[in-house]
Amino acid sequence: MKLLVVEDEQSLRSALRKGFVKLGYAVDTAADGEEALELYYSSVYDAIILDINLPKMDGFEVLKELRKENTDVRVIILSARSELDDKIVGLDTGANDYLAKPFHFMELEARVRALLRRDFSTQGTEIVTGRLLLKTALKKVYLDGIEINLTKKEYGILEYLLMHKGTIVSGEELIEHVWDNEADMFTNAFKVHVNALRKKLPRDTIKNIRGQGYYVE
Repeated sequence: MKLLVVEDEQSLRSALRKGFVKLGYAVDTAADGEEALELYYSSVYDAIILDINLPKMDGFEVLKELRKENTDVRVIILSARSELDDKIVGLDTGANDYLAKPFHFMELEARVRALLRRDFSTQGTEIVTGRLLLKTALKKVYLDGIEINLTKKEYGILEYLLMHKGTIVSGEELIEHVWDNEADMFTNAFKVHVNALRKKLPRDTIKNIRGQGYYVE
């Protein structure tokens, strides 16, 4: 899953990026409202973590611009403004959730997971398909009850495919949702990760539909 973290405080921005990357997310960051919109219009994000007190354009203005596009992207406001009126304005403007600072990182990550589940038919924090069990909260995968050792990218690819079971997912779409903007789209790294993942799973778990993409029944 790919996140955009919009936060003007450099230390917090870096800490959030480091925390989410450690959990296997692809993360881009922006330090002000204008940069956030530039990134949004040039990429695809599963969720946006948005501060309110931003330079150039505040978070409420950014949110209004996002919603003008009628986008379904999930937005969590992360703000030092903890007054009820601010929360109401944020939610009425189009935010899906509002978390006041200071906060605990694991609560923020849990809220991100909860919002992402709303995009799919996944119930709870587990996805089961055949002999595989994927636990989204733990970022772990089990085959016949035994944990499979996956890299962060392998996990990200599998999670996205399982959340889209029954749908052909193109390689470009996987790259957009599993890699950040610093990824080199023209290397063979993507195919290397997919092939390594397929070797760790039961045969034909991930089907390669030639010329179209990847498919999990």
